[in-house]
Amino acid sequence: MNRAVFAVVGHPNKGKSSIVSTLARNDSVKVSQRSGTTTAADVVRVETAHSGYELVDTPGFQRPNKVLAWLNQHSVQADQRAKAVETFINDVECQKRFPDEVALLTPLIKGAAILYVVDGSRPFGVEYEAEMEILRWTGQPSMALINPIENHEYVDSWSDALAQYFKTVRIFNPMKADFERQLELLQAFAHLKPEWAKTLRQVNQDLINFREQQRKNSAIILARLLEDLCVYQISRKVLNKKQAESIQPLLVEEFSYWMRQREQRSIEELFAVYAHYQTELTMENLNMPPDLFDCDQWYMWGLNKKQLATVGAITGAAAGAAADMAVAGHSFMLGAIGGGLLGFGSAWFGADKLVTVKLQGLPLGGFEAVYGPINNKNFPYVVIGRFVHLHQQISQRNHAQRGVMQVTTIDLQQQITSLERSTQKALHQSCARLIKQKTVDDLETLILPLLK
Repeated sequence: MNRAVFAVVGHPNKGKSSIVSTLARNDSVKVSQRSGTTTAADVVRVETAHSGYELVDTPGFQRPNKVLAWLNQHSVQADQRAKAVETFINDVECQKRFPDEVALLTPLIKGAAILYVVDGSRPFGVEYEAEMEILRWTGQPSMALINPIENHEYVDSWSDALAQYFKTVRIFNPMKADFERQLELLQAFAHLKPEWAKTLRQVNQDLINFREQQRKNSAIILARLLEDLCVYQISRKVLNKKQAESIQPLLVEEFSYWMRQREQRSIEELFAVYAHYQTELTMENLNMPPDLFDCDQWYMWGLNKKQLATVGAITGAAAGAAADMAVAGHSFMLGAIGGGLLGFGSAWFGADKLVTVKLQGLPLGGFEAVYGPINNKNFPYVVIGRFVHLHQQISQRNHAQRGVMQVTTIDLQQQITSLERSTQKALHQSCARLIKQKTVDDLETLILPLLK
């Protein structure tokens, strides 16, 4: 394979490591606001199903004017400039005096293309001209990336200056670039060196296919989570009813702990699917209501009472004709639906019911106290809403971002109504089966459209 290699170079603290981390989808790359975090060239290999490429995270220029002066002293002809750069990096004295520039230029002399990174929120200055001139001496294909770290105030002046040295100039913010923006940049890379074009086109196709597989894997995680949470119950054997009453708080605590831990595990699996390993995982740190059983917050994640009541009519035993009419001419959960009144009423009056303790007599004496499963009709929607909400944030999170993830809310009902009507109906019927602890065939396929 003719592997493409790109050296990410520039002044210190301009976002070079952030660009490497985002394009490599690798959050193990060190990213810091402190200048000089990268002290040696670090090769990051990006492997896809049928192809791959390499990114070289380099130290920033430290003394470009002195380096350029050295080069000018050792070469006067244009056809000798690349050779002069090679002499520079192999010179023992230069390795001692200019370690950062030697580390930066070495991968270029070995054949890497140049990705020169500047900060579009800081003004252009003549001190950058020495850097760009040194890069031009290497003779390698190059592209300039303007990273507007804080704002776009100086992007235009940078574009004018960079155009004097680079054929291709792009604006790219690694902290905000979504998947499609990353693909666009990789497509632009293919034009730097014709012999790499086929390889990089294959990389893009592999990434698109892998993205779809990530979405399918996420749907499988959600389906298993729904199945587990909707059937879970906990029981304890006791001698009499008084003991059953006394252990009820313990059952509630154990039940709630297991359910929360199960949801937490699914979140960890979701982060792993998208290769985010440096992000805080706990619900508290995700700026979400942390308690899965805080029913006052349920209507934020699931459906409100009116929506639940309408779903009850759609999925009720007497609502077949009404459901057909709703699919044909009405929006789910928005208007009154004729028929299915029994389903409508039970959904409305049961919307605040969570779970009750059941006491069963044992054949050989004593009792068994059972807590669970949850029988609230909104519960499957709450689980779906919380997961879809997180998936939307995690799947679009750049790998250059670190620490606590800031989460914004979504409207699950809006997500559902964007689906095909037949899919909406199948989803509601599946949720009705789940809350009755009945199996749902191919559940992951039903919920996949929600994970856009």
